[in-house]
Amino acid sequence: MSIKEQLEIIKRGTVEIIEEQQLKEKLESSIKKKSPLIVKAGFDPSAPDIHLGHTVLLRKMRHFQGLGHKVIFLIGDYTATIGDPSGASKTRPRLAKDEVLENAATYKRQISKVLDIEKLELRFNSEWLEKLNASEIGELMSKYSVMRMLERDDFSKRYKQHKPINMLEFLYPLLQGYDSVALKADVELGGNDQKFNLLVGRDIQGSYGQSPQVIITMPLLEGTDGIQKMSKSFGNYIGITESAMNMFGKIMSISDRLMWKYYELLTDISIKEISRMKKEAHPKDAKVRLAKEIVTTYHSKSEAEKAGKEFERVFKNKGVPKDIPVYEIKPGRHNIDGTIWILFLLTDSGLTSSNSEARRLIQQGGVTIDGAKACNPDEQIKPKDGMIVKAGKRGFRKISTKYAP
Repeated sequence: MSIKEQLEIIKRGTVEIIEEQQLKEKLESSIKKKSPLIVKAGFDPSAPDIHLGHTVLLRKMRHFQGLGHKVIFLIGDYTATIGDPSGASKTRPRLAKDEVLENAATYKRQISKVLDIEKLELRFNSEWLEKLNASEIGELMSKYSVMRMLERDDFSKRYKQHKPINMLEFLYPLLQGYDSVALKADVELGGNDQKFNLLVGRDIQGSYGQSPQVIITMPLLEGTDGIQKMSKSFGNYIGITESAMNMFGKIMSISDRLMWKYYELLTDISIKEISRMKKEAHPKDAKVRLAKEIVTTYHSKSEAEKAGKEFERVFKNKGVPKDIPVYEIKPGRHNIDGTIWILFLLTDSGLTSSNSEARRLIQQGGVTIDGAKACNPDEQIKPKDGMIVKAGKRGFRKISTKYAP
C-alpha cells in the first residue's frame, strides 16, 4: 500500500500520533528498504479477562499486521511485579510471579480472537529486564529526572497531598521505556491514559542512540453505562468470551450516541458507510447491525443471527429465553432451614460479579424471582426447583435444588 493508504488505516480511531511526520518518514523508509516497522504494545497481565475495551488497542495492532508490519505483543511479566502507577491514588499491590504467568497464559488464549497469532511475536519483558545489573539500572535511572517524573498528573497529585510514592513506581515507566530500547521499536501503541509512559520510552530511546519511536494513543472505550470506561470493576463491560446472547443484549443496551463510537473502534465498516448510516438508518436497525457485526467476530454469523432473533423474542415481546442456563445451588450455601442469602444466589450463579453489585442491582429494582421484584438485599429466600431468577435486562438463571437440604 501507498503511505497515504497506510495512514488512512493507521489513523482510524486514534487520539494522537506523536509525531505524524516522523511516522510518514518511517513508512517511507519501510517501503524503500522493504523492511517492516517494529510495532510494540505492552500489556500488564494483572487483569487477563479481555473485554471490548481492550480490543480497541488489539484491533489497531491487527491493522498493522494487515499492513505487513512486525507486531509485538509484549507481556509485562517483569514490570507487573512492580505495578503500573498510572491513574493510581496510592501504591498498587505487587503480584506474585506465578500469578503473573498464569494471567499471561490466559491473555494468550484470548487474543487469538482478534490477532493473527501466526504473524504475532509474543515476548515477555523479563527476557531483558531480569538481566539488568545494578550498574545498568543506575545508568537507566540517570536518563530521567525526578522533576520530569513529577510532571505526571497522578504523581503530582499524590506528592501535593503528601501521599506516599515509592521508588519502584518511579522505576516502572523507565523499565517500560527500556522495553522499547530492547525491542528497537519504531512504533508503540497504548491507551491515551498511558501517554506519559510512552513518551518516556521515546525519550529513553534517544538517550540510547536509537531513533525515537512514534507514539499512537487510542481512546478509552466507555462501557454499557456510557459514562465510565469499560471495566469489570464498574460492571459495565462486554467480555469477548461471553455468550453470543449476552454480548448481543449488552450491545443493544448502549446509547445511540455511543453506538457510533463502537462502530468506528470495534468494526471494520468503512467511515464512509458509518457516516451514511448516521444520516439514513434508523438507530435501532443500526444497533442491531452493530451487535451482529461484533457477535460474528467473536462467535459466528449463525450465532449472531440466532442471538438477534432471540433478543427480539425476549425483549421485544417481554418473554423468557428458551434456553436458560441452569444453576445448581452449591452444597454448603444453604442455611440450616434450607434458605439462601439472595446475594449468594446472584453471585454464585454468575448473574452478578460480586455481592456489592448484587446488592446495588436489587436496590435499583433490577432483580426478579419468578416475576416478583426482589426488594430486600438481606433477604433469605427459599429456593424452588425450576425457579427463574432475572438480574438486569439480560441475565436469567433457572434454579436447581439438587443439593437442597
